[in-house]
Parts: sequence; C-alpha cells; structure tokens
Amino acid sequence: MSELEVRVACQQLPVEVGQLERNRALTREAVREAVSAGGRLVVLPELSNSGYVFESAEEARACAEPADGATLRAWSEEAERGDAVVVGGFCELGEDGLLYNSAAVVDGGGVLAVYRKLHLWDREQLVFEPGRDCAPVLETRVGRVGVAVCYDFNFPEVARGLALAGADIVVLPANFPGHPRPEGERPIEVTLAMATAHLNHVFVAVCDRCGDERGVEWVGGSVVCDEWGWILARPPEDGGPAMIVADCDFALARNKAWNERNDVFGDRRPELYRLDEPASIA
Repeated sequence: MSELEVRVACQQLPVEVGQLERNRALTREAVREAVSAGGRLVVLPELSNSGYVFESAEEARACAEPADGATLRAWSEEAERGDAVVVGGFCELGEDGLLYNSAAVVDGGGVLAVYRKLHLWDREQLVFEPGRDCAPVLETRVGRVGVAVCYDFNFPEVARGLALAGADIVVLPANFPGHPRPEGERPIEVTLAMATAHLNHVFVAVCDRCGDERGVEWVGGSVVCDEWGWILARPPEDGGPAMIVADCDFALARNKAWNERNDVFGDRRPELYRLDEPASIA
C-alpha cells in the first residue's frame, strides 16, 4: 500500500423526513462512529439532514440549512477528531433564497465545497433548483475526491468528467427508491457503481439510505468499489442500517493503463464521438 491508502466508511442511515434535530444528531453520531473506526473519508446519504419524501416545498424549506448551518458544523467538528473528510447530502438554503439538493465536503477546518445536484429526479423538480456548476474534484487531505449526487450517476458524462479531472474516488450520496428486480439480481444501482469504477479506473463510494419513508422503501444500495470495479464493501442483504468500510489505495486509481498497450484515457477518440447531436442514419 502507498501513502494514499485511505479507509472509506459509508454510513447507510434511517433518516426521517422533516426531523431536522433528530437527523442532525443521527448524522453527527454516524460521523463520530466512522472516525472512531479509522474512517478518513466518511460518506453520508443524500438529503441526510432533512429526509426526502416531502409533502410540499414548504416542508422542505422548513428543513433547509445554509452551508454555514449547524449540521455541517457538527460534521466538521467530528471530522476534526480523526483528520477526516466528510461528504454528505443536505437540503440547502442557498444565499439566493432558493432550495438545492446539495452535497457538502467538509473537514476539520470547515466546509471545503458545496455541490448542487445537476439532475433532479421526479418530484425533486417541484422543490429544488438544479445546480449550475460542474461536479467538482477537490484536492483534500485524503486525496482527490470527486462528488456527484444520486441521479447524476445515470449520466456517464458526469463520472467521466470527474475522472478526467483527476479524481481518485467518485463519491455519491444517494437516496435510491426501491423497485422490483428479478430474483437473485443485485440492485442495478450497485451494478452502475461497479461499471463506473471499471470504465474510469477510479474508486467509487456510494452511500444510500434505508428504512421506510411515507410508503417509499429504499434500496439500501451502499457500496465501495475498487478501481477495477470489484466490490470491496457492501451492506447486509436486508438493506438496513449499516456502516460499510473499505481500505482503498488511491494511488492505484492514478495508473490508467489496462495493459502495456491500452489506456483508459489514452485510447479515447473524442473527436469522433457524437455527444451533442443525434446520430445520422445511413
């Protein structure tokens, strides 16, 4: 292992919609537990301060916090105990008065960055403004951390952009609503995480939530994948609360060679890819 070996801990939590104080205490304790277990990069679910299934925009606004609010301060205080970095989703009250589905990156010194989710899923569009800035890669005390949120993962351009920008690991706070799948199959969201890690030769850490919220069951699809796409850690099959932990050597993600002749990025031919126009039909 190299000096870039990092213990990643994802905390799959039963967040409760509308319970701001309860969720703040829950996430603070989750960060404390992860740091005590040696976690240097701690990941929390999407909207972990507020819950997800809002009855109205007004309910969401009652749970929203600015980036300098009490929840992110609590994460920072716990991160300082172990020289850790925390990535977690929160319902953000922007300085413009609008609501955003955001992910914060904090360490013991405070907030490093806030990313606002670009791609809003279903009824999120009735509550939140979409982000306007690219998903970021941050040079942190644990390595180069790329950040996106949940549905962003369905757009492979996002993860590829993070990898091209130098991310060692792509981190995804998520709330994956459950849906039927064939017997014996893993959640498609886990397969997506594996494919993203493999195709970009980066580590991937997804932190989902769990429990039942106003009739919505969650996948419980937290997972940590290595740079080849293989699963390093995932929660129990029951999809309940869990801390999953994996030791990752981020130096391995900086070597993009498939073999002596092929390279993840070197073999790209972007000048021949149709990215922004319909393909012509011969």
